[in-house]
Amino acid sequence: MKLILKAAASAIALAVSSGLHADVLPDTQAQSAWFTDAQSKIAQKLEVNSKFKAKNVILFVGDGMGVSTLTASRILKGQMAGEMGEEGYLAFEEFPYTALVKTYNVDAQTPDSAGTMTAMMSGLKTDVGVIGVDEDIERGDCSTVAGNEVITALELAEIKGLSTGIISTARITHATPAATYAKSADRNWEDVSDMPEAAVTAGCKDIADQLVNFETYLEDRYTGIDVNGIEVAFGGGRRHFLPRDAAFNSPDAVSSVEGDRTDSRDLPAEWQDMYQNGVYVYDQAGFDAIDPASTERVFGLFNESHMQYEADRANDVAGEPSVADMTTKAIDILDNNEKGFFLMVESGRIDHGHHAGSAYNALTDTLAFEAAVKAAYENTNPEDTLILVTADHSHVFTIAGYPKRGNPILGKVVNVGSDEPAIAADNMPYTTLGYTNGLGFQDLGNETDADAIYAYAANTGRMDITNVDTEASGYHQEALIPLGSETHAGEDISLHATGPGSQLVQGVVEQNVVFHLINQALDLVEE
Repeated sequence: MKLILKAAASAIALAVSSGLHADVLPDTQAQSAWFTDAQSKIAQKLEVNSKFKAKNVILFVGDGMGVSTLTASRILKGQMAGEMGEEGYLAFEEFPYTALVKTYNVDAQTPDSAGTMTAMMSGLKTDVGVIGVDEDIERGDCSTVAGNEVITALELAEIKGLSTGIISTARITHATPAATYAKSADRNWEDVSDMPEAAVTAGCKDIADQLVNFETYLEDRYTGIDVNGIEVAFGGGRRHFLPRDAAFNSPDAVSSVEGDRTDSRDLPAEWQDMYQNGVYVYDQAGFDAIDPASTERVFGLFNESHMQYEADRANDVAGEPSVADMTTKAIDILDNNEKGFFLMVESGRIDHGHHAGSAYNALTDTLAFEAAVKAAYENTNPEDTLILVTADHSHVFTIAGYPKRGNPILGKVVNVGSDEPAIAADNMPYTTLGYTNGLGFQDLGNETDADAIYAYAANTGRMDITNVDTEASGYHQEALIPLGSETHAGEDISLHATGPGSQLVQGVVEQNVVFHLINQALDLVEE
């Protein structure tokens, strides 16, 4: 019986593939937009790219961008365009190859960004909270770093003679960007003031120092290599590079003393002395003045701490470039190298929006991230550039209830066939989007900075949101379990790929496979 059924199925498949479906399928089925659109998607995927080697690789990391975040973001994107929303795609969701990625750390079921990004950058998994070192490290113990350092894809690209770049909307010393260049027993050692005295005395270097002196430290670590340093670094986190002295405040400082460093070092000045032809910028005007054709390298620190949420970016004191603008500028500088380049772009504030329990901020930053991916695709050659788009982990972010098609994704659940919000068993309405844990409900009106919620205590239990505008930028979704901050989640995340070598992105893979995809494309590790 099974053989007969299989034969019948094969016959139908052959008929469809040979254009004879009209004899098999009803016209209403064969002519349905659902049917023909799906058929077209399959046809596109049959146009297999046979190239495996790339000149350039761009790795995009949407920090905290789990599958539910992608779903909600694509719906919001469509609804912002006046559509129902569910039928659309984010730009990178239309890339030809996709895989699911397992995110656990060596010592943790639910991971953090330090361990996950180290896996993607080095090809091996490691523990929670450590940067650029293997699992034999003991977090917080400086003495365990030596001998356990790993080499990253960015470092290997430098050794190969490629240009390199790092972009983050978080602090450039934060876990994800730091894992491209630093070795640290603790992700929190962003500057010397964050380190225990024993670690400083033992000779461990803070993460900001490791970025500025990347070239020197890499050459010291490996005998006989000669690199020219990272060409592009854009992000936030000025406080970790400046002395704890108001005299060193940037013109747009928001704190009375901007810098945190207790060793009196002015790292931007040290970088400028090291790279006389380099350009240091801290605001929108400085960014706009960069001429990619004539700029050898650039160091941009656009905020004291993290860069602004996309929704709040217009409120920055001195202006900040978007992640799409930073990506485009970086590509225009890096592609001056005939050998090619490696670029990592992180949208770090997706993660922060979720931690704050703000779906609005997390989703709008995801859409800004999508724009950066689209910009990269449009400004590179698909024949020689591998683009990988993924996350480091997900969040406890849910899409729930039975809302009807086209119901506002940020709105209250309205069931199919109804025009009024659905009522739960406690006689109150509820939203489609919610969190398993976190600070929970707050109605902050038109506030665009998700972090404003940290001024409030966690709300436990259900709230009556009947008269609350849940689509407003300042609305924070309810949470089941009250915590001081919403947490990461442990399920798989997605990986999307296009360009040479993208054909290898299939199935369910360990997160450290991402490094090996980069290596396969660029031949970073000579066999």
